[in-house]
Amino acid sequence: MSCFDLIIVGGGLAGASLAVALRDSRLRIALVEYQPPRRSDGWDARIYAVSPANVDFLRDIGVWKHLDAARITPIRAMQVFGDGGGELNFSAFDTAVPDLGCILESSLMACELWESLKRQGNVQLFLGQRPVAQRIDGNVAELRLEDGTALQARLLVGADGRDSWVRETAGLLAQNRHYGEKGVVANFSCSRPHHNTAWQWFRADGVLAWLPLAGQHMSMVWSAPDALADELVALPPAELAARVAAAGGYGLGELQTVTPAAAFPLRLMRVPQMVAPRLALVGDAGHGIHPLSGHGINLGFQDARELAARLLQAPAWQDIGELGFLESYQRARREEIVLMQTTTDGLRRLFASSSPWLKPLRNWGMGLTERLPVAKNLLVRYALGAI
Repeated sequence: MSCFDLIIVGGGLAGASLAVALRDSRLRIALVEYQPPRRSDGWDARIYAVSPANVDFLRDIGVWKHLDAARITPIRAMQVFGDGGGELNFSAFDTAVPDLGCILESSLMACELWESLKRQGNVQLFLGQRPVAQRIDGNVAELRLEDGTALQARLLVGADGRDSWVRETAGLLAQNRHYGEKGVVANFSCSRPHHNTAWQWFRADGVLAWLPLAGQHMSMVWSAPDALADELVALPPAELAARVAAAGGYGLGELQTVTPAAAFPLRLMRVPQMVAPRLALVGDAGHGIHPLSGHGINLGFQDARELAARLLQAPAWQDIGELGFLESYQRARREEIVLMQTTTDGLRRLFASSSPWLKPLRNWGMGLTERLPVAKNLLVRYALGAI
């Protein structure tokens, strides 16, 4: 039996960032991951919009300075279009911030986090193994891996994604509502410069987003009904590029497909309890939201930041697996998670409705917000993590 203070199951962005954030702690950490990340050849199809607050987090844990700056694209402006003339425009200049966030590839962040983990003296990596049994017994959490390795710790953290084995094995309820939609992702080269602008369209056939990438490239996320999503994924590269260019009004001119289209099912997932005795959830294991806000990974990073801060501040006598201690982490994260879930789900429902009276009302609301600088400023500052 190998004994640790903390076992993290899942070495994705949330789990790995939690471990790296604890690099200067006295805690002995075991990190269990079946398949470590690797850099994609060319462009990574998985692209994230990272908020300034989480850029600060990655900077604080020593990761940001090692990322390839040539692959990071700051967002200086954002334009959001309704389905009936409504429009919102956000600008870093108007908000008095350097940028509204940064766009970068998942594998870029993941691989650099893992480079940090490999150098970290208080972390032991258990790779190529999946957990097969877990037990919470009084003062310890126990985990057994496929090869028979037994691990024990005061706290077990589930960072193993939406279909979390840790969460399900512990019996923590996850309430899922499937949208009947898929998120279709692909990257394109553009014939016109994007000027560090992100675009989003609320359309009758879903929510389309274009995110600026380094050079004259952009990443698309199209949250589309299942049938349309399957159709888009099946299109030849040239036809896909033409379809996406037309959907965005040729705002970036002609497009050429750089990465094949891929799709993933969309669902809202609420987890009423993110903690239990000797157990805590971070990242997608603890919540799921519609991708229209781009906040999924930002919530996961903030989970890691909050839990790490509490573990670092805990006195030596503190039992870090005690329920009362873990509930303080849950309370600290609950408001932001619920707010983002409610907001994104509400927007998705609002624009998915075909009600004839609702369409002019929602677009009027967008136009009104555009004309109210104080309301606009509050919206963008919340998205930045500034309030």
